[in-house]
Amino acid sequence: MGFLKSIFGSSEPKEEKALPWQALTHVAQLAEIEQRSQAKTQVIFKHSTRCGISSMVMNQFVSAYDVDANLDLYYLDLLSYREVSNEVGYKFQVIHQSPQLLIIKNGTTVAHASHGAINELDLERFV
Repeated sequence: MGFLKSIFGSSEPKEEKALPWQALTHVAQLAEIEQRSQAKTQVIFKHSTRCGISSMVMNQFVSAYDVDANLDLYYLDLLSYREVSNEVGYKFQVIHQSPQLLIIKNGTTVAHASHGAINELDLERFV
């Protein structure tokens, strides 16, 4: 049976890792994020729910994320909240990409990445 498990995997459900996401659904939240970034690093993950690459990157990000990191995480469904997504680009001076991760400190974007480069960012450097 051990041999079959190694080939086909276990039938036991995997434990899902839950991140402390805050939904980014209103443009007004961007001013709050800017203000909070003065004291604590803010991270925005822009995700396209219809894109396979975006879903893959999101899953990799969740798997690798250190839940004890001292930062605030925002999740933006950019298809449902396109106006918010557009405003993120204007306010934090980044060209829209999807998926995209922005790291905000002291009111400005100190790092951002898209696609596979998201998981190459060392978030600990910005805490």
